[in-house]
Amino acid sequence: MTSEEKKSFEKLRQEILKCRKCPHLVDFRTQTVFGVGNPNADIMFVGEAPGADEDKQGEPFVGRAGQLLTKMIQAMGLERSDVYIANILKCRPNVDTPSGNRKPTPDEMQTCIPHLQEQIRLIRPSVLVALGDTAIKGLVPTLKEGITKVRGHWYEYQGIPLMPTFHPAYILRNPTMATKRLCWEDLLAAMEKAGKPISKKQRAFFTAAAS
Repeated sequence: MTSEEKKSFEKLRQEILKCRKCPHLVDFRTQTVFGVGNPNADIMFVGEAPGADEDKQGEPFVGRAGQLLTKMIQAMGLERSDVYIANILKCRPNVDTPSGNRKPTPDEMQTCIPHLQEQIRLIRPSVLVALGDTAIKGLVPTLKEGITKVRGHWYEYQGIPLMPTFHPAYILRNPTMATKRLCWEDLLAAMEKAGKPISKKQRAFFTAAAS
């Protein structure tokens, strides 16, 4: 990222910090959640929206699902500081009870997606990984199939290879070996596409676990 791009990135951060385009979200949120990680990352993860923990801390994926995502990234031989993590929506969706969560609406995603588009444009990752159904539908609105059908298949977003896979929260709800293996295969594909080294141990991880 050039010095001018860094300035643009910081300007974008400030714009998102002050964004009031969705009054119902502004009234509910504690703060916006911009993103975290390396602005020069080769791999960028995209989720759907902040939850309660993210809204409180101002960082994406810091709750239980975020802790699992961190473990997944570490299994790839990387750290959170090596990748970039952002969401389709920068505000926590408003809900009837403070402890609840909901998916972003199509209107909310349409309003907020330009922020993510600019993040992607400035970061220029080699590979995008969409975490869950909402994320992939936000990036590829024409998709009709659910995440179980589209995961593992390559798509493209603004010329960047895009791999959809399960959201960590889905894995927490469905912690089967089969679900974990499918997600790991998607991450290996993303690593390979990004030119990251993959060890024999990483390739045989689930084979070894099953033996």
